[in-house]
Amino acid sequence: DGHLLLPYSTFKSLPDNLKVKGDLFLYNSKNIESLPEGLEVGGTLDISGSKITSLPKGLTVGEYLFFNDTNITSLPKGLTIGSSLDLSKTKITSLPQGLKVGINLYLYGSKIKSLPKGLEVGWDLYVGGTKLEKYTDDEIYGIIENNGGQIRGKIFR
Repeated sequence: DGHLLLPYSTFKSLPDNLKVKGDLFLYNSKNIESLPEGLEVGGTLDISGSKITSLPKGLTVGEYLFFNDTNITSLPKGLTIGSSLDLSKTKITSLPQGLKVGINLYLYGSKIKSLPKGLEVGWDLYVGGTKLEKYTDDEIYGIIENNGGQIRGKIFR
């Protein structure tokens, strides 16, 4: 089934251009400080509670990305998440240009203040408790569309 489950791992690194068909679990792995360039995960990537401080360029995650309780403060340009991305309990302050989220983007209570160029959200956008809440739904749809992006669903507050 192609899963790589290494929670609480003592590994220090992973090979470059690693491709995992299923899930990659590295939560609470205290020795891995970075992910390899060219990493592709077909399922869920969970690095919560790890020492990882940044995500590599070209990262592709087929389902969910979890990185609560990390010191990651930014996302790489062109990040693609196949399912949902929840930034509500993260230190992320801005979204990268060209972010693509297949289903839902949760920004509840995050520090996000603006929406980037090329943002694509497959279904719904959740903005409650953010600086984006000051905009009307029509204004948010307009910002996304005027920046070359799209949202197919609703905006929730």
